[in-house]
Amino acid sequence: MENLENSTDCKETVSPLNNSGSTLNSTVSCHDGKAMGFVLVHAGAGYHSESKAKEYKHVCKRACQRAVDRLRAGGLALEAVTAALIELEDSPFTNAGTGSNLNLSGEIECDASIMDGKSLNYGAVGALSGIKNPVLVARRLLSETQKGKLSAGRIPPCFLVGKGAEQWAISHGIPACPTEKMTTKFSLSGYKRNKRKMELAEQIETKRKRQSCGHENDFGCLEPVGDIMVEGEENNSARLDTVGAVVVDREGNVAAAVSSGGLAMKHPGRVGQAAHYGCGCWAENARDVSLYSTAVSTSGSGEHLIRTMLARECSTAMQAENAHQALLEAMQNKFISSPFLAGEDCVLGGVIVLRCCTCGEAQRSEDIQALLVEFLWSHTTESMCVGYMSAQDSKARTHISRLPPGAVAGQSLAIEGGVCRLGTVSD
Repeated sequence: MENLENSTDCKETVSPLNNSGSTLNSTVSCHDGKAMGFVLVHAGAGYHSESKAKEYKHVCKRACQRAVDRLRAGGLALEAVTAALIELEDSPFTNAGTGSNLNLSGEIECDASIMDGKSLNYGAVGALSGIKNPVLVARRLLSETQKGKLSAGRIPPCFLVGKGAEQWAISHGIPACPTEKMTTKFSLSGYKRNKRKMELAEQIETKRKRQSCGHENDFGCLEPVGDIMVEGEENNSARLDTVGAVVVDREGNVAAAVSSGGLAMKHPGRVGQAAHYGCGCWAENARDVSLYSTAVSTSGSGEHLIRTMLARECSTAMQAENAHQALLEAMQNKFISSPFLAGEDCVLGGVIVLRCCTCGEAQRSEDIQALLVEFLWSHTTESMCVGYMSAQDSKARTHISRLPPGAVAGQSLAIEGGVCRLGTVSD
């Protein structure tokens, strides 16, 4: 078990696990000051090289800080989670917003969604080009749905895609940003390498087809065609999509958001899980004192996450008594071994989850407001970079979670997390 010292007097424990089901216990107790809230972010589930570990951790720290700044200023969960996502999208090291993977046409098309646990409203965009921060469009869509019906009784949209999403964003005051300004040297060089690999693969396939028509080699059989992986699909360079965040504010409201540039060399118009309802993120305030408020954000292979609706599945699982065991079983039974993915031998994905409830003494006292927050992350990919911070902390904590030695990506999982007790004394 790895003990991580916090920047305040709080202590948290995270325990790297495989799917053996080991337990983890950790507590944080904070009653200093009025600010209250907690944020957990991720910079994607995939492969994070040691050479770039510093950059991944740094962007997670900045995202946590942006969210906490909003919480300290009195902002609610929805504002804080938006602030975190903007920071993640603006980083050239993440596959979201600036620096996103390029599609087959050499263009950037982004997906994003956001959900408010208090109202249960949701906003999303898919295959969106020409906007620097897709989460801002998703957030504005969510806000517009709360205003009620449009003229002539029309229902306002909560999910827009493609050119229509871009036009809607601009018409609502969100500035346009051309692809060339969002493209980085890293994403462009990756695109060029991928394009060369695809052209080579097509040449080999053409040769194979010609041979199958009677032009066999000297040994009377077809030439073998080796796998030519597109960069981003192999673990050494994987940039599986999606960054995200989950937040709980001083009132116990939760919110979740997710943003992605999608798979490298994807077909134009492809929409990943980051935009799909119940797949990319989920947030739901408790409707009863016996229930938990939950927030989830996912990452990984979009098609796998869409077919399993993993975000909502994990949220539902969090109502069980043991959060760690519940997430472990959800990842194993609802994802790795899901009947909806029966034909897949490598199921790639990751989640960050938080659940919270009012502490017992807070329910009995009018003077103390206290929240018990349990936060976890789990992934089947080789690694996942996360960061977390409470409003009482002086700085964020970051961690790159990795599968145990010998574990096979797509078939095994890691799970870690902690418990955070937040409190503030009222006037």
